[in-house]
Amino acid sequence: MLAGIREILIISTERDIPQFKELLGDGSGLGVRFSYAVQKEPKGLAESFIIGEEFIGTDTVSLILGDNLFYGTRFTPVLRACASLVEGASIFGYWVNNPSEFGVVDFDVKGNALSIEEKPAEPKSNYAVPGLYFYDNKVVEIAKKIKPSSRGELEITAVNNEYLRLGELKVELLGRGMAWLDTGTHDGLLEAAEFVSIVQKRQGLYVSCIEEISYRNGWITKDALIRMAQPLMKSDYGRYLVRVAEERR
Repeated sequence: MLAGIREILIISTERDIPQFKELLGDGSGLGVRFSYAVQKEPKGLAESFIIGEEFIGTDTVSLILGDNLFYGTRFTPVLRACASLVEGASIFGYWVNNPSEFGVVDFDVKGNALSIEEKPAEPKSNYAVPGLYFYDNKVVEIAKKIKPSSRGELEITAVNNEYLRLGELKVELLGRGMAWLDTGTHDGLLEAAEFVSIVQKRQGLYVSCIEEISYRNGWITKDALIRMAQPLMKSDYGRYLVRVAEERR
């Protein structure tokens, strides 16, 4: 939503999709459209483009992992720039102290990717690739043609390597002051919860409040935001939405 994207496909398991539907609905109250699809088996991230082929249609597309959290100033302009791509692909590079534990990207001074390696013993850079990607429309056909890895999955790295082979893979760097947290483990989830709690308590501003994002994007009105807040007025969240609505813009 911060990237200006209003058509969103949520892909999850058959067990979890009903919970997402109950929580988010069709998105109309937020000025967006949520669609839902089931991935029956864990066959890899790249399968999302095959599952979502009809949803994607002839558009460009972004993929974000549900267990990744990004937070930092000036992030929105970067997202909007990537979302405006017409050809090729854009991935992100994030400096880490332990690159051997991640997928690692090496690139030239113009931001063109030179190599992508999965958990290399001798990394060519300290830049890990987070779970956020932007692609042109040919990603669907690329995903259909890649072969399953030794894990039996359609790997997103294979998609990125195909764009690399075509000379169409760009790298955007997430600099100092940008937080990238992976909540795919119990420790990671705890760290993310502590991070969000500290930021929100210190600033009094909520992290990734989707109602606020829609309002500030101009997708919903002040009255609509206040209506959303009313059932939640016994909570800090509801009172926060009212505060946002009453701020001078």
